[in-house]
Amino acid sequence: MTAKRKLIPLLPSTANSQRPTVLLSPMEEVNDPAFRMICKKAGAALTCTPLYSPLSPVPIILEDKPILQIFGPKELLQASSLELLADFMNRYDSKVSGWDFNLGCPATNAKQRSFGAYLTDVKAVEEIIKFMRSKTKKHLSMKIRKSPLSDDFLKIAEKYCDAISIHPRTREQGYSGEPDIKWAKAFKKKTKIPVIYSGNVDEINYKEFLKTFDYVMIGRKAIGHPEIFYHIVNSQTSTVNRQRPVGLGFKDYLILAEKYNVPWRIIKFQAMQFTKGDRGSRRKREKLIRVKDIEELKEIFFK
Repeated sequence: MTAKRKLIPLLPSTANSQRPTVLLSPMEEVNDPAFRMICKKAGAALTCTPLYSPLSPVPIILEDKPILQIFGPKELLQASSLELLADFMNRYDSKVSGWDFNLGCPATNAKQRSFGAYLTDVKAVEEIIKFMRSKTKKHLSMKIRKSPLSDDFLKIAEKYCDAISIHPRTREQGYSGEPDIKWAKAFKKKTKIPVIYSGNVDEINYKEFLKTFDYVMIGRKAIGHPEIFYHIVNSQTSTVNRQRPVGLGFKDYLILAEKYNVPWRIIKFQAMQFTKGDRGSRRKREKLIRVKDIEELKEIFFK
């Protein structure tokens, strides 16, 4: 189907056209503001937030100007909730590069609360996306998984969105098993709006994916290794004897984490991830298991 609307580009026209269109995928418990800033510094074309509820009053840090991904059950359509959604979008619209509505989260709490991959009321989804479209002139997308409703969601995206993001695993697969690349390529052929691909993308295969899809997202491969974006931007695809560039290590992350008041449990998680594969990492990780606060953490990394 040909999109008749003028689509809002994901990246500004002033962006270097030679720079790979590789984004940081939205990841819960990973994409805190400090980690996103490090990934953007490393070369990610754009970053994405983890899931946020537009009904939550908790303030959001958006210095990296990310794609802000939101979620919600069909109860978002209640008048009081729509008012909160409108206020939420008005509050953050100038601080983001775009908006994304999540229909792909396979987590247990998503099933319990009927959001993400478990929001299957197509009419409700259309009303939510239509409402979001009316509240922003920024880029708008929706993220889906392989499912029997994929084509229905695509029709909604073609009416209101500027792109659609796909993950070619089912909600039952979660993040295990092989992504269905054949399905993803067939899905891309069905539409003229940009398709953002996510699923097992790395610094080796991203170019192959970009032959088919308009953008790609890197998720798990970036956990603890934001430098993957640096290597992509600089065409360094060999992983042999590769060093982490200056400014992209855990010390740099920790400085930002303190600035943004990232919760301690997230900081400790990131410390464990950043040290994977480093020389002497086993001994360092044994120490990390026992640390109880940031000051003890600094003793390991800054002494």
